[in-house]
Amino acid sequence: MIPVRNEILWDLDPKKINPAINKALIIERVLSYGNLGEIKFLFTYYKLKTIRETIKNTGYLDPKTFEFVTTYLRINKEEMKCYIKKQSAKQHWG
Repeated sequence: MIPVRNEILWDLDPKKINPAINKALIIERVLSYGNLGEIKFLFTYYKLKTIRETIKNTGYLDPKTFEFVTTYLRINKEEMKCYIKKQSAKQHWG
């Protein structure tokens, strides 16, 4: 069992969470909603390379989390799937 609040992984059965299978969801949710202890756990459980590659492929991040991960993990925003997706979205009032 991983030390992450059930509220963060609200759509998973806590007894059936598999850190390998649910890696992308765990990383995205902890970085978006986790407290300091949960974020520390994330960086001790998963390799930095795994976290970086996983978060690059996330389809959506809120602006605060996006700024945190691009700064803290030193990821160029143009490498982020959520940034590319947002840039390619049609703007209605431009």
